[in-house]
Amino acid sequence: MHTTSMKNRKIGSRSNDEGSIRYRAPALEKGLDVLELLVGEPNPLTIAVIAQKLNRSTGELFRMIQVLGRRGFVEQVPESGGYKLSGRLFSLGMVQPAVKTLIEMALPHMRQLSLDIGQSCHLAMHSVGEIVVVARMESSELIGFSVRIGYRRPLIHALSGATLYAFQPEVVRRRWEEHLRPKPTKEELSEFRAKAERIRKKGYGQQASEFVPGVTDISAPILRDHIAAAALTVPFLDSTSPVSSLKESAEYLVRAAIEISGGLLGSDQRA
Repeated sequence: MHTTSMKNRKIGSRSNDEGSIRYRAPALEKGLDVLELLVGEPNPLTIAVIAQKLNRSTGELFRMIQVLGRRGFVEQVPESGGYKLSGRLFSLGMVQPAVKTLIEMALPHMRQLSLDIGQSCHLAMHSVGEIVVVARMESSELIGFSVRIGYRRPLIHALSGATLYAFQPEVVRRRWEEHLRPKPTKEELSEFRAKAERIRKKGYGQQASEFVPGVTDISAPILRDHIAAAALTVPFLDSTSPVSSLKESAEYLVRAAIEISGGLLGSDQRA
């Protein structure tokens, strides 16, 4: 497995090992640079700002961005004139056989989990330093809290991100860390790693939501060959009369994650 460090490499910059690359496609690389940049940006960027961040001229990027827009990969925001990613990349990723199989396998268990605990749940996967929600199941109760499909958040700021990271080989962990934007401080990264280790030892993670008062996140890994393919998460909404307690919900969640993992193993064997 290729484990060359990307520590000194930046989006849009020339790599130190450029001379070892046999084939190059400059136009394609510029387009990929634009997409990779926009993935990590919370707000739309104008062409001038994109050019500045990529250390390129606006002239060489203008037509590239127009083509990306025409093909549906980026879209312009009328108010600011800036560009942001559309949902096309997400949609393309969702039709991959491995992702479709995972979602199809998970949905019945997610539906039963939601009925058992009276809470919503969602499935998240890793995507270039972030988590992205690929499936969800609404609460069966009148009042609930849910996360929309396509929601993204930096890996380091989501419990599901720590759960995914916890069950990865060391080489994959380091690769994911290279994609974290903005770059965490040493203290933040050390705290994130420590949280992941606690999750790995316990088998699942649990913490009060940093963003929604009254919600406690619970997350368990969906494993394929002992590596997390996804994280199944319940944003547990505290209530005076819950269908099940927080502890019981965690037990149901872990059980559902194990059942989905077992289904993935079975589908691999049939393939």
